[in-house]
Amino acid sequence: MNSRERIITALNHKEPDLVPVDFGGSVVTGMSVSTVYLLRQALKLDPPKTPVKVIEPLQMLGELKPDLLEIFGADVVSVGGLNNIFGFKNENWKEWTAFDGTPVLVPGNFNTLPEANGDILMYPGGDKSAPASGRMPKGGFYFDALIRQPPLDEEKLNFEDNTEEFQPVTAEELAHFKKNIDKYYQETDKAIFANFGGTAFGDIALVPATWLKNPKGIRELTEWYMSALLRRDYIYKVFEKQCAIALQNLKAFYSAVGNKVNVVYLSGADFGTQTGSFISPEIYKDLYQPFHKQINGWVHKNTGWKTFMHSCGSVSNLIDLFIEAGFDILNPVQCSASNMEPAFLKEKFGEKISFWGGGVDTQKTLPFGTPVEVAKQVKERIKIFGKDGGFVFNTVHNIQAKTPVGNILALLETLRKYRKYPL
Repeated sequence: MNSRERIITALNHKEPDLVPVDFGGSVVTGMSVSTVYLLRQALKLDPPKTPVKVIEPLQMLGELKPDLLEIFGADVVSVGGLNNIFGFKNENWKEWTAFDGTPVLVPGNFNTLPEANGDILMYPGGDKSAPASGRMPKGGFYFDALIRQPPLDEEKLNFEDNTEEFQPVTAEELAHFKKNIDKYYQETDKAIFANFGGTAFGDIALVPATWLKNPKGIRELTEWYMSALLRRDYIYKVFEKQCAIALQNLKAFYSAVGNKVNVVYLSGADFGTQTGSFISPEIYKDLYQPFHKQINGWVHKNTGWKTFMHSCGSVSNLIDLFIEAGFDILNPVQCSASNMEPAFLKEKFGEKISFWGGGVDTQKTLPFGTPVEVAKQVKERIKIFGKDGGFVFNTVHNIQAKTPVGNILALLETLRKYRKYPL
């Protein structure tokens, strides 16, 4: 099988020739730029001090070039929007040095200012005349979103203030997606994973709107979560307007790219903590599921795309509802969280939803374990999740900075050895 066939077969819950693999197919299946640099150096892919591009500046994710993807055996390529999460394009690259000394390339509008304590600030659209929207603490590896919510006046709250970012897709955006998707479809055999944007209801990474210069409405994280109870109708109206725009945009995207896309990123809202879900099943059914059903329903009725949702944490009490909402894929499959044991997840839900992730724990095993422990866990996860298809190997979320290269090499070696069917 080629990569595209392999992904499609697995997502149809059949066993392909090899367990499919994704590294870098999305902003939640990638790798810290510092780790990419060290890995490329260890594999002797670059001369010393060769910088690596930062392709997602909030999380400081590094570019995974085709040579590294080939080593990983990756079956997926990624196509995202024109602008990154800080609202500027990944173009006009310039040199920059991370706190740990890693040489990187950043976009031309990656404009930062230092604070007296050594932290650095990032600005929406790269415009330093606007209030800063991100902060990297001194010695840090990624940015934290800064909350710029004005004081709330309950009498003047208008749900449309929280919908400023949801707009009809532009001709420029459509041309961007069409150009890149056509290129990958014609020049590679990889599965194409698209993130068109605008379909993630309540994604807490997006609520602060780091790309807007003066975001209005409810933008503080705790306030947003509390509003699911305290201002339920307000949030419902936000989602209602967002959904209407998203459906129109999806129609335009499909007209432009058709079924050349294999997987579409629809939701990145985190519903879980380490020990349980953020929200009750009742609140999910009332506030989120109606809109998830509409988006998934349109996709499944009109396209051949598989729908991808990302939710960290312990969400086992919600997975049946995710399936009912129409999602095909669950990521990152955080097996270290409560009630998320791999065998339990596969047995209970494996016939109805595909697991994209869960291949090795990135909180403890990969960064702090030994190569032997990493290899053992990778082998076990492949055997459990890979049975009968419905599995794409990836780590549990992005590989973080300071992860030992030796552990990543152990992951790669084990993956090569055990990904062939029959398992």
